[in-house]
Amino acid sequence: MEILENKTSIEERIFSIRGKQVILDRDLARLYGVEVAQMNRQVKRNMERFPDDFLFQLIREEWDALKCHFGISNSRGGDRSLPYAFTEQGVSMLAGLLRSPIAIEANIRIIRAFIALRKAVKDNELLLHRIERIEYRQSNSEFRIEELFNKIKENNDTTPVQGIFFDGQVYDAYVFVAGLVRKAAKRIVLIDNYIDETVLTLLDKRASGVEAVIYTGRISQQLQLDIDKHNAQYPPINVRTFNKAHDRFLIIDDEVYLVGASIKDLGKKWFGFTLMENTDAEELIGRI
Repeated sequence: MEILENKTSIEERIFSIRGKQVILDRDLARLYGVEVAQMNRQVKRNMERFPDDFLFQLIREEWDALKCHFGISNSRGGDRSLPYAFTEQGVSMLAGLLRSPIAIEANIRIIRAFIALRKAVKDNELLLHRIERIEYRQSNSEFRIEELFNKIKENNDTTPVQGIFFDGQVYDAYVFVAGLVRKAAKRIVLIDNYIDETVLTLLDKRASGVEAVIYTGRISQQLQLDIDKHNAQYPPINVRTFNKAHDRFLIIDDEVYLVGASIKDLGKKWFGFTLMENTDAEELIGRI
């Protein structure tokens, strides 16, 4: 008669059926070193000790599914009756009926296997719970970050159509114009009689592929040198002379902004800006 010797073999024969951790009568009998029929006769003579949460008999579907899933072979001579399943409490009760030294030793090993398996299940549940909490926090954080980015994007997309910057608001004015430059999708046209290298740097904030053209009153040798060095390293900015404009205009795609100060002097004195909603950008450019 084959007797299971190691702890791993016991744990491998503990199955989850009907939400309970159980071991089958055929495996118990092999562990105890007795015949299955002999062991089950002892159980049936003492059925009052084995309520449903201690012992139950498998139905055909459960037994077939178990054999299929775990590759359990039929016992010699075929399955004359469906096996009984013992819970941990049922195994403890069975120990009181089988008092041989082998049965006592095997029973200790079986109970320890149940305990180890129960601990492993609990540890896995705790781990899964921790993972779920981490995933929830991560998901919640990602949602908040995404929500924050959406709000920032909405704020960036909602550009003021008019306003006033006062003296000393150098950074605020710079950020405002930089925001206009960044939102351009196809072109930026600046009409400003007074520019320097800081204006070139500001226009470098435009997206890739966006054309940039500056019309200014005069191009000095120093400014031309700055333009040439800039265009040798960065996407070129086309700078041309044009002296018929008194005001400053900034064209972003098809929108025309009237700017009250030269871009290089933003924030040094009071200035206003406004979006000229009824102005045709193509017509304005065509008149240059």
